[in-house]
Amino acid sequence: MATTKRVGVLIMCFALAYYVDAKPRTMPIAGPDIYEGQNVAKDTLASGEKIVNVMSFGAKPNGKFDCTQAFMDAWRATCKSKVQARLLIPQGRFVVSTMFFAGPCLTPGPVTIQVVGTVVATTDISEYVNGEWLMFEDLDGVKLIGGGTFDGMGKESWAQTENCETDPSNTCVRNPSSIYFNKVRNGIIQNIKSVDPKGFHMFVTNSANIRLRLLKLTAPATSPNTDGIHISHSVNVILSKNNVETGDDCVSMIQGVNDVSINKLECGPGHGISIGSLGKYADEQEVKDIRVNNCTMVGTTNGLRIKAWPDKYPGAASDISFSDITMENVKNPIIIDQEYQCFPNCKKKPSLVKIKNVRFSNIRGTSTSPIAVDLSSGNKEEGRESSVLDKNQNKWGKLTGEGEKVFKDGFESQLTS
Repeated sequence: MATTKRVGVLIMCFALAYYVDAKPRTMPIAGPDIYEGQNVAKDTLASGEKIVNVMSFGAKPNGKFDCTQAFMDAWRATCKSKVQARLLIPQGRFVVSTMFFAGPCLTPGPVTIQVVGTVVATTDISEYVNGEWLMFEDLDGVKLIGGGTFDGMGKESWAQTENCETDPSNTCVRNPSSIYFNKVRNGIIQNIKSVDPKGFHMFVTNSANIRLRLLKLTAPATSPNTDGIHISHSVNVILSKNNVETGDDCVSMIQGVNDVSINKLECGPGHGISIGSLGKYADEQEVKDIRVNNCTMVGTTNGLRIKAWPDKYPGAASDISFSDITMENVKNPIIIDQEYQCFPNCKKKPSLVKIKNVRFSNIRGTSTSPIAVDLSSGNKEEGRESSVLDKNQNKWGKLTGEGEKVFKDGFESQLTS
């Protein structure tokens, strides 16, 4: 996390700290899912659709010229069009600082942002007083497509990163995410590449009816806090056919996430799929109805993880299923940790986060650790609503001479309330 001494970050820091102690957040209202039943993979130019090219507003594709104002002007022309319009970012490298793609828009249907070239972030992190790089807010119907790339230019900032995930305080300020969806309903991010973000590749929050498809998210395994897709306070989020190679969680979900489907994710390197940490803040909203299917993890630090803080605040996670997951050389394949960041021999009071109805089905592969399944559950009565591990369902493989755990028949187990 950038520790640059700038007024904007200090103001944001105090604002975030204040917000955590303010009134509880409300969940977004999903409303009708306008993409349900549609072939969203197909992009067709609507009859009479206007194309707004950023170069018509002064953007230069030379990788040097600051195109921020040109992008803002082009976005306004697109969003405020009363006929169908799309914003086009053509071939080339366009340097852009932090900016908003804010609505509501006036187009009759979902507004399209077609990225063919590469959008390049500025490197001076002191510019990012809004907290994120490219912010999509207050939109109902938006498509971010085109096969182009968002280059976060994050390498210089990684040396200054704070780890807000492991910080027990509420005052940590994380590095800017590359793509930030806030208060977006009916949004699609499809066939987009993200490289070297300063913080998260993509952050979805306070949103509903979101689809993230065919994404290629890449950063070095050593890049700190570069989660691939981070989700909070959102409903009906569908992830499919994404490839994530990064330095932190491939997909992370925290409080207030409901009805999420993750299918055909290729993850690694990275830290796997994570729910939590939970119980860090007061008045957290439940995580529920999470489905993870047909995913592959190669060389990741963790596989499938649920994590909760001990001795802090109540929370809940329920109705979670992991099925048909293949792992290759994963260090910690399955973890339910209710003693997060309390090791070794945790002496704190048990976690108040209640975890129930979690199912693992057909988890196969190899682990580089002899402990392939770790359930650091803390106090069952307080932490897991007296949940039990039905050991009759366990199907184990064997330990090889190299100390790897092999799940030849698939691991199956269930936590029930």
